[in-house]
Amino acid sequence: MTENLFDAFEPVSSKQWKQQIQYELKGADYNEALVWESPEGIKVKPFYHEDELEIKYTTSQNPETFKIVQNIFVHDVALSNKRALDSLNRGAESIRFTLENETISVADLMQSLPSEGVSYYFNLPFLSVNCVTKINALKAYNCSIQVDPIGQLVKDGNWFENLDKDFEKLNAIASKTTVPFLIINTGIYQNAGANMVQQLAYTLAHINEYFNRIKSINQPITIEVSVGTNYFFEIAKLRALRLLFNTLAKEYNHELDCHIIATPTKRNKTLYDYNVNMLRTTTECMSAILGGADAIANLPYDALYHKDNEFGDRIARNQLLVLKHESYFDKVNNAADGAYYIEALTEQLADKALLLFKEIEEKGGLITQLIEGNIQKKISESAAKEQELFDNGKEILLGTNKYPNKNDKMKHDLELYPFVKQNPRKTLIVPIIEKRLAEKLEQERLAQEE
Repeated sequence: MTENLFDAFEPVSSKQWKQQIQYELKGADYNEALVWESPEGIKVKPFYHEDELEIKYTTSQNPETFKIVQNIFVHDVALSNKRALDSLNRGAESIRFTLENETISVADLMQSLPSEGVSYYFNLPFLSVNCVTKINALKAYNCSIQVDPIGQLVKDGNWFENLDKDFEKLNAIASKTTVPFLIINTGIYQNAGANMVQQLAYTLAHINEYFNRIKSINQPITIEVSVGTNYFFEIAKLRALRLLFNTLAKEYNHELDCHIIATPTKRNKTLYDYNVNMLRTTTECMSAILGGADAIANLPYDALYHKDNEFGDRIARNQLLVLKHESYFDKVNNAADGAYYIEALTEQLADKALLLFKEIEEKGGLITQLIEGNIQKKISESAAKEQELFDNGKEILLGTNKYPNKNDKMKHDLELYPFVKQNPRKTLIVPIIEKRLAEKLEQERLAQEE
């Protein structure tokens, strides 16, 4: 009979751990020395113990293994079709087409593409009932449509037309389509500098506007999330997001789980020492997988300054292939379940986000708060705090504000403008602008290059 090794040891309570820690501190204050506070106001302890953890929520779920998504912007239909086929042959499992305009022939775009075992997303940066009808007619394929008028307002400052007409079209789409049609683009909140509690609360308020304004949503809702570099917090963020979504959806008798697409954030990506971006996106994709994302579209290491290219796409895709097929990240369902630290973070993020969401709803909801500028103000305040930490060297980006390579030159390698673009114009609201932490420092370095 095999003896259980753990039977030879007495269990150690959290009280005993604290007593030992206090002894080792030799009089130093426990809270000051070992407890730190996150930007969300969460106090992180040096250890977590079962006897202090009371799990109030059920976050466990058994999603199918995550899908590897290839993003393709469709300008030339024939070239996009060819690129999709090539991407699928090289390991992609889902294709997301972003259509340049509504005149794109989706039938030609899908020519010869496999219908079995592949899902196709159609991201529409416009609102067209006719285009949605054509995509809905692709019965042989597993398709979903991605439209987000509120996301358009957030990013652009204006609706596609106006609130009433946009939701009139959205309700027409909802009544005609049998495939998922709605996406909540939440990445902009993260990329603009919102902290995690804000990201979750704004996402929930974003979804709630649709539940209130669309007569019937009978398909799964897609949520696109940007994942940052705070590894365990990001795992907890995605778990809290699914929990909060399902809690809200039940209030509207919406019984379908959300579909989460995760993409690494742009906020911490850098122009100089750009290969470090691959390390950042790898850990961010790992957080997304362990957090329960259904699909992941990786960010190429050179996406800031290069146009779409085969090499960058291949490296980004291969990172996910290594995680899936060589690191076996898809072999364990809910790997984070039971991890006391992650469970505690999930609960605290969910609680704090729910309180902020209720506050937003009491003040009229997300659209009202955007029009009044309150959401933009809160994100700006959060972004400014993070920017100050970066500028003072307390938030580190290796190769940029820590151990930079002074010989690194980038001026002649820029195919894209990698900084915030200024476009003064009249808008209904102040748009929420994505901005990277390293932009100011990088502009100074570029100006000094010969």
